[in-house]
Amino acid sequence: MFMSSDDYRESLRAQTPRVFLLGQRVDSVADEPLLRPGINAIGVTYDYALHDDSRALAVATQHSSGKPVNRFLHINQTSTDLLTKLEYVRSVCQETGCAMRYLTQDGFNAVYQTTHRVDQDLGTDYHPRFVSYLHQAQNRDLTVAVAMTDAKGDRRLRPHQQPNPDTYLHRVEQRPGGIVISGTKAIVTSAPYVHELLVLPGRAMTEADQDFAIACAVPLDAPGLTIITRPAGRPGEASAVFSGRYGQSTAVCRFDKVFVPWERVFLCGEWQHSEFLTKSYATHHRHTCIAARAGFGDLLIGAGALMIEANGLSTDRNGHLRDSMVDLIKIVEGFYACGVAGSVYGVCDPSGAMEPEPVYANIGKLLLATQIYDMHRLAHTVSGGLVVTLPGPEEDHNPETGADLAAVLTARPDVPYAQRAAVARFIEDLTVSESAGWYSTISLHGGGSPEAMKGEIHRHYPIADRKALVQRLMERGVAEVGEPRSDQPGQCCDIGCTVTEDTKPGKS
Repeated sequence: MFMSSDDYRESLRAQTPRVFLLGQRVDSVADEPLLRPGINAIGVTYDYALHDDSRALAVATQHSSGKPVNRFLHINQTSTDLLTKLEYVRSVCQETGCAMRYLTQDGFNAVYQTTHRVDQDLGTDYHPRFVSYLHQAQNRDLTVAVAMTDAKGDRRLRPHQQPNPDTYLHRVEQRPGGIVISGTKAIVTSAPYVHELLVLPGRAMTEADQDFAIACAVPLDAPGLTIITRPAGRPGEASAVFSGRYGQSTAVCRFDKVFVPWERVFLCGEWQHSEFLTKSYATHHRHTCIAARAGFGDLLIGAGALMIEANGLSTDRNGHLRDSMVDLIKIVEGFYACGVAGSVYGVCDPSGAMEPEPVYANIGKLLLATQIYDMHRLAHTVSGGLVVTLPGPEEDHNPETGADLAAVLTARPDVPYAQRAAVARFIEDLTVSESAGWYSTISLHGGGSPEAMKGEIHRHYPIADRKALVQRLMERGVAEVGEPRSDQPGQCCDIGCTVTEDTKPGKS
């Protein structure tokens, strides 16, 4: 079954989650104006699967059922699947800034791989259990948020050492019919307007942490679950020309003795496999984030080009603007190329799922995480100061000021003031508003900190092979090495080399 965006909104009305926003209980998530931009963004992923011009990207055939499903519910099996996912994510994020639903696919692929691995190692039956849940989610066309990052408490301590165990999600009871879990998951993207949460461990566990090695699926309105969220975007603000329509919420999810039946439990104490699950999810998600921020970058590139024209300038005549545009394009397509490489060199897991090549996936995510601020800077460079000095849209219709503004803030006769103002406010919304700062931070830390990416790059990169390469060259005499000599202390000896009369050039 494929839902439309309207069907999706109606399905949210059928749930009764316990959601708090700005200190108030939300009666109906689907009808809450402050969450509407987030619901609009996910709604795009539903409509894309129904439209002829986007269906090829948005729909995939699930190999284990033979049924067509939304790509964001699909288990990738080939490099083509990974490439198509990138194109789909980039496409929906060009329209929405961030469509969020791709997290479902990242989580599903990681759990698919991990449950197969645990079953092979320990003889459990998690994999068929998860495949059954996967098919249900696909048949119902669900959106599932990933609840992975714990509140963490004192970060010097492991989960089992925390004074307050609820800083990490954990098993508090095991019954014949399932388990009972408590704890806190933080930074759960899109949590208030999804159907279910996919709970994953947020770190490698030790044997003493086995109660914290939990993976399971929980309906959003499960008894004992509370969602504490923030507005999605900037709904209702006149100057929020983009984020008033499309936005993103994150939430803190509090689990207070939530019961989970066994058919929804995919890891329960198998601490040895928690690290694999965590890192597999991180690889999938960082690969996907590359495409998401490329879509966002496309918005900056397009808006920057329009702003240059509206200002009466040209990249043909103004070389510094051309160079800044090229730098912006280089950044966006540079990290996207890492995503393409991660797809082409994808690694087939024993489960049959295709995982992105981890070095390219992590390099691409590290580039976008650290260069998001350069993207903003370059957009500001090509746009000029009007982005932050233009009065709010209320003045455009003020009889005391509107006509004067239109007269003096028009830069070229073929670009009306209204168009120039609209583009300036679009860039303001994307790069200097409250939402813009939020997107920068989530780009930096979403999917793990830059340090986590550096660790994965160093762990997976074949440094030993590069050492062996040079050693082979040296053994064949290709890189002859004579007696070391350097004038820099510490390079060949404590005091550095000195030139004596006997060693001066020309002496024999």
